[in-house]
Amino acid sequence: MDRIIPMFQYLVENVWLQRILLVVGGVAVGLAVEFLLVRRLRRVARKTGWEWDDVILEALRGMPILWFTLWGGWSALEVGVFSPDDEGVNWWGRGQRVLEIFFLASLVLVAMRMTAGAIRSVSSRSEAALPSPTLVTNLGQILVAALGAIIILQNQGIEITPIVTALGIGGLAVALALQDTLGNLFAGVQIILSRQVRPADYIRLESGEQGYVTDVKGRNTTIRTIPDGNLVIVPNSKLASAVVKNFSLPTRSLWVSIPVGVSYASDLEQVEAVTLEVARSVMEEAGLTAPGHDPVLRFQEFGESSIDFQLRIHCRDFTEQFAIRHTFIKRLHARYNQEGIVIPFPIRTLDIPEEATLWLRNRERGGGAAQGGPEERTGG
Repeated sequence: MDRIIPMFQYLVENVWLQRILLVVGGVAVGLAVEFLLVRRLRRVARKTGWEWDDVILEALRGMPILWFTLWGGWSALEVGVFSPDDEGVNWWGRGQRVLEIFFLASLVLVAMRMTAGAIRSVSSRSEAALPSPTLVTNLGQILVAALGAIIILQNQGIEITPIVTALGIGGLAVALALQDTLGNLFAGVQIILSRQVRPADYIRLESGEQGYVTDVKGRNTTIRTIPDGNLVIVPNSKLASAVVKNFSLPTRSLWVSIPVGVSYASDLEQVEAVTLEVARSVMEEAGLTAPGHDPVLRFQEFGESSIDFQLRIHCRDFTEQFAIRHTFIKRLHARYNQEGIVIPFPIRTLDIPEEATLWLRNRERGGGAAQGGPEERTGG
């Protein structure tokens, strides 16, 4: 007891130790709130059907630790008296201003996170929403950060008019130095607002690259190719000025044409019936049967060695056609073999004149020099 009382008095009288304990205590309380409360609430929110609780709790990630630490620091400043130093610097006032700036900056960060979460949530649920999470999210966060910076500066009594003027003059030089970057940025905004190329659309560029649009960013658009899954990175300015075929607009479904040729000796009525039967069976297995989506067969021309026609099958998506083609060709080949329908390969018939035939025979017998060639015999 004789030792406890002096130790307690020492703790009460030691101002710096009290300040350290307050800061450490604030950190401890923040960690407890973050790990014991916020994380549990986040797990519960994932199981609910309401999306905004996920947005709010995700925006608060890590904030309890920072806020309780700032509260501990603020309480530490209230303990004892901070006397100005020899140069007259008021460290108590400066410390409070620093803590205020950190607190306001944390609120701005929370607002930026909520903005990003709200944009992603709305764009994922609404077809009419802005379709590019990355670019739109970045622009929204930049706007919130700019407003937050203005609020912080005004809170600290700093005049922002000279800063805005300086930024306006310096912005001209920056714009000249970053022409390509700004051009891609505005091209990306144009792509988003036009809604002619959207994430998850399957497109083909005039240069031949094709695949799914994965994202429209501030500088470029990324395309995931099929079937290798590589990324093609296209500058937004190039994409905005290129000729692009979008297989997802106006609808994702499309008709796929498969060319087929049969022998001239085939019964075309039988060919049509068998081919459509195989096509319907393939579509039924793929779940593609729907009113107005029956397969269509149209004979096109008399080819060099076959009668050619096109079979059109309806697909839900551009990439679905590859599996449909694969299955249809295998089954059609097997069915044609069963029905005796021939798919001919190219055949060329040579018509040799009789005089040339006689000349070749005489030459083989050794009399080609005496008889002369076909041209000599005809006066040619």
